[in-house]
Amino acid sequence: MDKRFQKLNQITIPSLIEFGDLALIFFTRRDLVGEDSGDIEQLWELPDVIKILKKQSSDGSWPYPKRGQAAHPTENYHILQTFRTLGYLIEMYGFNKSHPAVSQAAEFLLAHQSEEGDIRGIFGSQYAPHYTAGILELLVKAGYRTDSRIHKAFKWFENMRQVDGGWAWPLRTAKVKYQDAIDMEKPVQSDLNKPFSHALTGFVIRAYAAHPGYRTTPVAQNAGELLKGRFFLPDKYSDRKGSEYWFKYQYPFWWANLLTVLDSLSRIGFSAVDMDIQRGLDWFRENQLENGFWYTGYGKKDGVDLNQAWVALAVGRVFCRFAG
Repeated sequence: MDKRFQKLNQITIPSLIEFGDLALIFFTRRDLVGEDSGDIEQLWELPDVIKILKKQSSDGSWPYPKRGQAAHPTENYHILQTFRTLGYLIEMYGFNKSHPAVSQAAEFLLAHQSEEGDIRGIFGSQYAPHYTAGILELLVKAGYRTDSRIHKAFKWFENMRQVDGGWAWPLRTAKVKYQDAIDMEKPVQSDLNKPFSHALTGFVIRAYAAHPGYRTTPVAQNAGELLKGRFFLPDKYSDRKGSEYWFKYQYPFWWANLLTVLDSLSRIGFSAVDMDIQRGLDWFRENQLENGFWYTGYGKKDGVDLNQAWVALAVGRVFCRFAG
């Protein structure tokens, strides 16, 4: 086995198991060790899961926490909170559409699909391609990959590509301020001749990578080529522009970073012998801590240790996938 994977076996796996989180142990044994961890539904009865499920509303949504400044009247942050919560259930506890909480949440989210195909409402009338992609990724993983509404969303992404083959937030390419756009009745259209944003494209490609049919398309392959050529560079636009954002890691995945992009490329079919992929994997090999984990870039906030452990599991999955 390549030296890059030796420390993963020797240190990361024991550290993940010793961490003591039952869901983390389940996926570590299943995905990194190759053992039969049993029925995934055993995780659905964990106390932390029950707490999450109790907060779901009758319409299938999870209400956005009422703290801080109130959202703009046209912003529907319940969509955002439902997306975020669904991420925990699907990514950390293996939920799928067979569970009523997921099917109800899916219908709530898809009820906000526009005629064009995107999920709209978080930013009023404006496009939210990053959140549309994140929702699409989760629904595909939950078992909705053959749903016609899923195909409609992928078609929208094909139509929304920049000329160079990536994606960018229309407000940035058109140079329209969010404060002005949020009151508009119609969405701002993208200047498709402007360059792609790797921060946004890294979000969108996760949806393609999750779907066995779309991950092999020229659209996904081209986006992957663009992304790996941007490793460690600042973005073209102001959102998460600095190169340091390549190294800020969250689980479940949220914003694009080196880990999320490598995860997508490993699913799409890129090879570890690719020089750009090697540079990305080498960063994780060279920056691994003594306990087999990695700094996530989020300091000492509450939950940082648990996040660090889940990130380590995600890194392990990437290495294993590239190792074949």
